[in-house]
Amino acid sequence: MAFVERVFSGVQPTGNLHLGNYLGAIVNFVKMQQTHDCIYCVVDMHALTQPVEVWGGPTELARNTREVTAAFIASGIDPKKHIVFNQSQVSGHAELAWIFNCVARVGWLSRMTQFKEKAGKDRENASVGLYDYPVLMAASSCRATSRRSSTMISPIPSAATATTTACFSRSRSR
Repeated sequence: MAFVERVFSGVQPTGNLHLGNYLGAIVNFVKMQQTHDCIYCVVDMHALTQPVEVWGGPTELARNTREVTAAFIASGIDPKKHIVFNQSQVSGHAELAWIFNCVARVGWLSRMTQFKEKAGKDRENASVGLYDYPVLMAASSCRATSRRSSTMISPIPSAATATTTACFSRSRSR
């Protein structure tokens, strides 16, 4: 059996999808299904890093999450052949983010451009979630692309430690 590369990507449900989302991401998502093992995520936990005016509160976020998922499927993403899921419904993303938070260093996060760009000049009022955004991204990516993703996070600490070690060693080897 030939090796098939795995792709993991997500879209924030922070309002209506626009032409840029469609042309810049979703069209490519559909194409990649032919050559890759695809995992597509509606990253609602990432949406929470923005001010509530952006993601609209719990009711609006739930509605937007359903709309993005429907747009994925309507655009041609096949959920019978590839994985499409809602980030917050897989607790392993938050659990692994916590483990990564315990080993990440403030100095590393301080050098990340994501926080600087999105917080702008009003950094004092930005959320800790926005500052910690790269850690959640790393946890979600590692969780989704792990060969053991269905059992990746376990209540047994040794399993979580093994998973963290595997993710860090895999990222260092690239």
